[in-house]
Amino acid sequence: MWSIVLNAARALARKRRGELLRESGAVADSVLSEADAEVRGWIAGLPERQRLAVFLRYFADLDYPAIAQSLGIEVGTVSATLSAAHAALRRSSEEAHV
Repeated sequence: MWSIVLNAARALARKRRGELLRESGAVADSVLSEADAEVRGWIAGLPERQRLAVFLRYFADLDYPAIAQSLGIEVGTVSATLSAAHAALRRSSEEAHV
């Protein structure tokens, strides 16, 4: 099951990256790759549950009930987990741009 989710997430990421490059022709590949690497580092630094929830929500494009089922937690816990992940990522972004 995880292989299917991972492959779907990779395909979606490639599609979105291609759409972004077409829409903003001024964005150089190196700048995009640098930003991707920075964000991936921030995500990698999250606690496991937050990291998995972020992956399932934004890379696998699952809704909250599907994430809850995949992680074996309640839907409200998914919401709280993503909220905590967003706050941590926001802090990382702010620290990087100070």
